[in-house]
Amino acid sequence: MPPDKNVAADADYGCGRRLRNAREAAGLSIEDVAARLRMPVRVVESLEAEDWSRLGAPVYVRGQLRSYSRLLGLSTATMQAVVGVAPVEPVTLVPRTYVPRMRIVAEQFAKRLVYVVITAAIALPVWLATRPHLATQGAESASLDMPVASTARQPGAPGVAGARQPVPLVASMAPVAQRSSGAAVALELRLVDDSWVEITGSDGRVIEQSLLRAGTTRSFATGEVGGMVFGNASAIELRRNGAELDLAPFLRANVARFTVSSDGSLVPAGR
Repeated sequence: MPPDKNVAADADYGCGRRLRNAREAAGLSIEDVAARLRMPVRVVESLEAEDWSRLGAPVYVRGQLRSYSRLLGLSTATMQAVVGVAPVEPVTLVPRTYVPRMRIVAEQFAKRLVYVVITAAIALPVWLATRPHLATQGAESASLDMPVASTARQPGAPGVAGARQPVPLVASMAPVAQRSSGAAVALELRLVDDSWVEITGSDGRVIEQSLLRAGTTRSFATGEVGGMVFGNASAIELRRNGAELDLAPFLRANVARFTVSSDGSLVPAGR
């Protein structure tokens, strides 16, 4: 009887019994099988006894079972289906460089908070130091603005007891404080689509480093920005004093990277 028919007749048996019946039907001994497959005799015995614990990991069990089945002309798919050993599954890859968005937001908030604290620590002593000077200047201006009553009688005017003399008004000579205008906007950034943006200041500090959504705008004064990197450069509109700038000279795989000079002109990064 051919091996396949013999195994089909033993359909209710386990894979070990099927292997042994097929081997005996083929007139082979355990030593013959071990010699042909170049594996130890104990491995052949373990396969026929279904003692998987002596064979190691499931990947080795399935490989040895496949070789034995092919030698005897058995269907490897059928034998592996009844073996009961779990199939080899690919290893789940876990990204190690992924940073949660909440962590990025928290780090940006912490950086801005430090910047605000440092600015307040510098500006507050300066403001307190200039307060006495401002108070003195305000008192002098108030003294010049007060009306001065004249006690001299106008010539030719009748002397009337108890009559009030006209009080001339003295114009104030204090200069009128001019309202300082804000710094002129040199660079204006607008996103027509989502893009990752990194903007550093002229002093090297990070001004912006995040994924900005479409419709977001940013404005920077002259000399404030030292460098820019755009992850999706085709979604960026960059203007200097109202004129749109061409980012094509700085593109590489749709990523634009350049530095900003003190006059607002763009220079390729690294120069």
